[in-house]
Amino acid sequence: MSQEKFIEAITKAYATNLPSICLGAGVYQSEIVAAAKVNLPLRMMNRHGLVTGATGSGKTRTLQLMAEQLSAAGVSVFMPDMKGDLSGMAREGVVNDKITERTQAIGIHYTPTGFPVEIYSLSGKLGAQMRATVTEFGPALLSKILELNETQSGVLNILFKYADDKSLPIVDFKDLKKVLNYLTEGPGAAEIKSDYGKISSATASTILRKIVALEQQGIDQLFGETSFDIEDLFEKIDGRGVISLLNVSDVQHQPAIFSTFLLALLVEIYQRMPEAGDLDKPKLVFFLDEAHLLFKDAPKVFLDQIDQIIRLIRSKGVGVFFCTQVTQDIPPSVLAQLGNRIQHVIRAFTPNDAKALRETIKTFPKSAFYDMEQQFTQLGIGQAFITVLNEKGIPTETVVAHLSPPASFMGPLATDEYDQVLTRSDLYKKYKDSVDPQSAFEMLNERMQELQEEAEEKKAAGRAEAPVRRTTSPRREKSTFEEVISSPVAKQVGREVVRGIFGMLFGSAPRTSRSRRKSIF
Repeated sequence: MSQEKFIEAITKAYATNLPSICLGAGVYQSEIVAAAKVNLPLRMMNRHGLVTGATGSGKTRTLQLMAEQLSAAGVSVFMPDMKGDLSGMAREGVVNDKITERTQAIGIHYTPTGFPVEIYSLSGKLGAQMRATVTEFGPALLSKILELNETQSGVLNILFKYADDKSLPIVDFKDLKKVLNYLTEGPGAAEIKSDYGKISSATASTILRKIVALEQQGIDQLFGETSFDIEDLFEKIDGRGVISLLNVSDVQHQPAIFSTFLLALLVEIYQRMPEAGDLDKPKLVFFLDEAHLLFKDAPKVFLDQIDQIIRLIRSKGVGVFFCTQVTQDIPPSVLAQLGNRIQHVIRAFTPNDAKALRETIKTFPKSAFYDMEQQFTQLGIGQAFITVLNEKGIPTETVVAHLSPPASFMGPLATDEYDQVLTRSDLYKKYKDSVDPQSAFEMLNERMQELQEEAEEKKAAGRAEAPVRRTTSPRREKSTFEEVISSPVAKQVGREVVRGIFGMLFGSAPRTSRSRRKSIF
């Protein structure tokens, strides 16, 4: 086909009168065609998307390009900074020969621009501390971090259910361990037996060991107060959306931790955001880099939760873009919901790579302009196969695009510039210091203290009511009066008194036998 047919087809597929971002220009027969602009309507960005490609193919710069244009359009952005090199978006880019060559080939005007950036950190060392309470995190995500099996996950669900029923806030690991101990070895063990079932000491010990292991790795600081307020992700400055970067370069050795934390944040957004309907542009676009880590060895309940969120969060005005190396990293049920695809080069060096290539090609609309299998392996850096949803929600013609360069600096900020961004940030100050509120740990301690005091009071009351223990023979002891009366002297006196009375009455005392007297007295 001719270049004119190519321009006509691409223009028809990607031209729009709605607000959009410019991804670049089409490539036909190895030539960049500036007239064939590739645009992505903002209205379609809450239909979610996928950015894939081999290491070093330019995925990070594609994310930077999209984030910048979203910010300029007033859309807030959240994205992880895997290597710590996206902080440069806070300052304007540098014009050089490569930038000039690319912008001229695409036919766009290049203006170096910096964007409003907030930097967060899971450790608190590289940005504003991002935290969540254990309750907000939930049992499913916490089970994944703790690497619990099905039985252990079930016990964790019991802990959360009990805490919810008894209004016990589980803020941090200290609270979680207290609840676990209370229901396993404390007074709560008998309490939950009938309603929830007994928790075995072996299972409880395993969960406790895994919690302690995370504490030793410093992960416990992710949980606590002040927890992150998702409203802070929707800030705007001078009409531009704030780009919130989560710098995870210092916790890269714990990929399951930060990837699960990102999902927990997404869950929080989904639960708290009101319904927004079909907007002209999203309120927030959420990028999930290294997305394969979310799905690796994930249990079905975890996958079902992701699937549900992706299906429903669109109506909250939130778009989600996954970023990973190959399409097969994403489960089919989730992949089917990602309407916008940007695929960088695939390097088919092994049979498995070749198989992945063929499977990836099947997810793109067929093109009359490319030998898809050949073209996928020949993409240059900063080039990608693209298909998106047009303003009517119809998948566009597949095109190879020469991507636009980011307008901000492509690299990390210098140390002093980085520190200035943090120093000027009100959010950095807001989340810097942790707070220890009244929660499950304190509440259960008080409850156990009350139970102990009640037990001691009952014990003391029992001692007071008990009969006095006898220290002598069981016979009743005689009183002093009784002892005097029964003495020999008293008896003799008594006889004389009686004899005197009878003498007065009858003149003489009656005679009785000695034995009779003894029997009488």
